[in-house]
Amino acid sequence: MNLLDVNYFAILVAALSSFMLGGIWYSKAFFKNAWLESSGLTDLDLQSANPKLIFGGSFFLVFIAALMLSLFLGKDTSVGESIGAGFVIGFFWISSSLGLSYIFEQRPLKLFLINGGYHVLQFSLMGLILGIWP
Repeated sequence: MNLLDVNYFAILVAALSSFMLGGIWYSKAFFKNAWLESSGLTDLDLQSANPKLIFGGSFFLVFIAALMLSLFLGKDTSVGESIGAGFVIGFFWISSSLGLSYIFEQRPLKLFLINGGYHVLQFSLMGLILGIWP
């Protein structure tokens, strides 16, 4: 499969799903306060950050991740296989890599669980979307 064979609408929706999931996951209703505390950030830090860099850079990175996931899955992957692949990537590749860094950086387990959990759901959701629209 090459870059001309992918469904760019599905990739765009998969990338946007990361934003929606992140908005919910890191909201006050879920993990915002625990994430801020564990990461050493404050609401003031977030307010003073450059939103163009954060959201523009984030969208670029999740778009690339969705594109590469689409290429990895290929054309003939079932919905179940694409969700499973997304889960495996999120849990075993992304979260384990985060865990490795967090161990050496001596970051809190709570932060690992919050961020790792997000990435497991993020890639599983992107797998679902890419599986629906191969």
